Amino acid sequence: MTDPVTRPNVVVVLADDMGWGDLGCYGSAIPTPHIDRLAGEGVRATNCHSASAVCTPSRYALMTGRYAWRGPLKNFVLMGHGPALIEPSRATLAGVLQRAGYATGAFGKWHLGLGWRHTDGTVRDAFAPGATLHDDIETDFGRDIDYTAPVTGGPTALGFDRFFGIAGSLDMPPYAFIDQDRTVGVPDREKKPYLTEQRPGLAVEGFDESEVDARFTAEARAFIRAQDGPFLCYLAPSAPHRPNVPPAFIRGRSGLGDRADGVCLVDWAVGQLREELEAKGVLDDTLFVVTSDNGAPMIFTDDGDVGRHRPNGDWRGQKGDLWDGGHREPFIARWPGRFAGGTATDAPVCLTDVLPTVAAAAGLSVPVEDGRDILPVLAGADPGQPDRPIVHHSLGGRFALRSGRWKAIFSAGSGGGFSEPSITDLFATGSGKAHPAPPWDAAHPAGQLYDMEADPAETDNLWDREPAVVAALYERLRAICGDESSGLPFDVPVGAIG
Repeated sequence: MTDPVTRPNVVVVLADDMGWGDLGCYGSAIPTPHIDRLAGEGVRATNCHSASAVCTPSRYALMTGRYAWRGPLKNFVLMGHGPALIEPSRATLAGVLQRAGYATGAFGKWHLGLGWRHTDGTVRDAFAPGATLHDDIETDFGRDIDYTAPVTGGPTALGFDRFFGIAGSLDMPPYAFIDQDRTVGVPDREKKPYLTEQRPGLAVEGFDESEVDARFTAEARAFIRAQDGPFLCYLAPSAPHRPNVPPAFIRGRSGLGDRADGVCLVDWAVGQLREELEAKGVLDDTLFVVTSDNGAPMIFTDDGDVGRHRPNGDWRGQKGDLWDGGHREPFIARWPGRFAGGTATDAPVCLTDVLPTVAAAAGLSVPVEDGRDILPVLAGADPGQPDRPIVHHSLGGRFALRSGRWKAIFSAGSGGGFSEPSITDLFATGSGKAHPAPPWDAAHPAGQLYDMEADPAETDNLWDREPAVVAALYERLRAICGDESSGLPFDVPVGAIG
């Protein structure tokens, strides 16, 4: 254990579907004064990537420092009743700090699975041979759950002393808060009315989506207020994920619609945590990080005019995609005395880095499979490794690898994201089962290669013109991921890369 005087408190805010272009400090017209102030007092990463273009695997990577496809989840996301995805024995952000004497609290969206007890007494096991992770899509959306029983395998089993949140997203049942390991009330009635994109399922009486993020923030403030030693506060708002239902005190703040108001809600929550830290006199003793789990969707017309506001900036693609709009994220870190204010880094950063970086800040060393300690990069003492390989993973389970100026996408199109060819082209309707890979012909090349320095918009596919680069990146990807025998769904026939 390190000297408690030198250990910073840690606050991590992980927004849901907030894109690279959603914040003022990244060029957005959405007013985000609290986050912009953090950026002005700290460092902003411009080349940060989530470990997946969708939420469950991205959150897994942040918590464990490990790509999620190394575990049971090879594509898609869990639903609200998905089984617990992180083994209790695995090192987690919370567990590492808890063992070092930190108080640890998580507030908001979990979406990493829980051990729900079914009415027949069974609890699903994500690690059982042949386990199906996506069957909530096909079955009865949790109507066979015993909601009077505690959940297992969740935040309190993985290092968090305190948890108050929801199981998945606001479009997934059960529509209920979870306090520690039990629902607040028993979901015993059909959710009515259903908001945009919400799946059918059970709710507790009076559950109001417009109030959830304010409640998470209040619980997080109370947790911070109660501490008299070092702490980790992990706040995961539901905003700006659909359905976008900002509370009355936020609605209209952006002038760009409800989704943009959801970004304002995240900014408000950041301001609330800052206010609590200032009131305790510990703001400058705190490593404060703000980021997002994946890119923003851009296919929903009710989310706002993407011509007026481009939530993913000028990057191609959107949530779910292998193009950068799917996984390039805002990342702001403030730690006075360690990070110079108003600085930026273009070094390659991944959310797998959060665990080892936070551990290093606390004077700890934790071995992780994929993340790196980027404290020297954020402090400006190290320019980073320009050719560091980062693996990208789509909603459809396809892979890409970036290293230096090159980015190879080992799939046609978006890789089964929200853009064409979309997830509906790779998954059978309503089943969550992967279709065979699309045909490899001249009209649909086996993959894509982009020079991200000369062509950051990913418009000029060099796949056929640079076969040696493609082959080298593919071999590097195989070295990281393992070959086809590992069960990973590689799309590229070896013969296609020469």
